[in-house]
Amino acid sequence: MATEPAAARQLPELVNPALVEHARQRATTFNNRLADRITAFSGSMRFVWLHVIWFTLWIALGVESYPYGLLTMIVSLEAIFLSTFVMISQNRADEKRQVLANQQWQTVQEEDGQNEELLTLARQILELTQAVHAQAEQRAAEQLRV
Repeated sequence: MATEPAAARQLPELVNPALVEHARQRATTFNNRLADRITAFSGSMRFVWLHVIWFTLWIALGVESYPYGLLTMIVSLEAIFLSTFVMISQNRADEKRQVLANQQWQTVQEEDGQNEELLTLARQILELTQAVHAQAEQRAAEQLRV
């Protein structure tokens, strides 16, 4: 198994400030915090192992006999709730993408304005340079006549 170089592990993780603000706003409501915690847990290997242990114990200890009607009902209800949390998680990911897209659009607009200013300055510099060259040529021509 390849390990990550020590230098790469020491680098700070770069986080977009817009995402930090978005996370701060999400954390202000209990419902968002709860949904975030549940989706984080249900998407983890701890969740998988917990279910492996639970199902194994349920069957091994004979909590109910085959065809496991109660277990099936519990798992079905859990699936309904988890699918809802998956949709919540997808909505949250969409919100993050929208926050990033909005910030990138704003940055592009600011850069466009800066580029227009630079083009205006470049045109002014070109005009001044052409005027200086014209004046230099005029003086050179006058000196040749004298």
